[in-house]
Amino acid sequence: MVLQRVIASTISRASRRRTSTLGFEGRVAVVTGAGNGLGKEYALELGRRGASVVVNDFGGSVLGAGGSTSAADAVVAEIIAAGGSAKPNYASVEHASQIIDPVMEEFGKVDLLINNAGILRDKNMLRISQEDWDDIISIHLTSAFKISQAVFPFMKENKYGKIVNTTSASGLYGNFGQVNYSAAKMGLVGLTKSIAIEGRKSNVHANAIAPLAASRMTEKVFPSVMLEKMDPKFVMPLYLCHESCSETGSVFEVAAGWAAKIQTESAAGAVFAKSKDEATLESVQEHFDALCDFEKDTVKLNSLQEATIRVMDAIMK
Repeated sequence: MVLQRVIASTISRASRRRTSTLGFEGRVAVVTGAGNGLGKEYALELGRRGASVVVNDFGGSVLGAGGSTSAADAVVAEIIAAGGSAKPNYASVEHASQIIDPVMEEFGKVDLLINNAGILRDKNMLRISQEDWDDIISIHLTSAFKISQAVFPFMKENKYGKIVNTTSASGLYGNFGQVNYSAAKMGLVGLTKSIAIEGRKSNVHANAIAPLAASRMTEKVFPSVMLEKMDPKFVMPLYLCHESCSETGSVFEVAAGWAAKIQTESAAGAVFAKSKDEATLESVQEHFDALCDFEKDTVKLNSLQEATIRVMDAIMK
């Protein structure tokens, strides 16, 4: 299967705000990793649009070392200075209860959750240690699961919730030197789609974005001329958090004021064996080009059920 871009837009943040009245008054939002970069922009915009924002940031380095309250405090101060409502939270995302319990005690609900926190441990395959693997999986994937799990019962009870997870092009397509990071980020795609399925009947929506922006994590990757065009302000997943958006279970690539929805597409495939005797390596070799042919009769798949029915139809012919 391949992932294919199917929808693109080039609506600028400035033009959208001129024509939009989308507000978040009365909503309680939790944004992790909100002390810098993308998370900071999400928190500031939510605050400008009326949400009560919990600004979570452990204050560590890109590698996950250290810790400080200054990043979260600065964002909270900026939101309040602009007339908004915000509270800081300094817990590591590995401790979901330390993030969500205080929110429930003060506000009694969580309407919006953006799992944005992350670290990097980029090394080639042979140099990744067990610690490098475990830390990346823990911060990106396990923590997103635990925090989502912590808010999920309250969202279901309230019949309302929006969860946005942060995947990556490295997860969707793979990348040299990021085996651990890519694995965690692709795992978030499956997590998001499954949360969406479980939450649909309760009006709990989950989507994922694969953002590309100038940040502490990308400043050494791209040349300065590109970084100028990749300001975090151009990555704006907040429409997915708004009550007017019914999208759920989807993945979007977002960068520099451009966005595209990603979908799963499969080749038509071919039956390489109709009996046990025909199920040989040679038979697979004979049909291999047909198995990989995306030039005709491709199939767009949106669910496990569709994928299963499609296989059953092929083998029952």
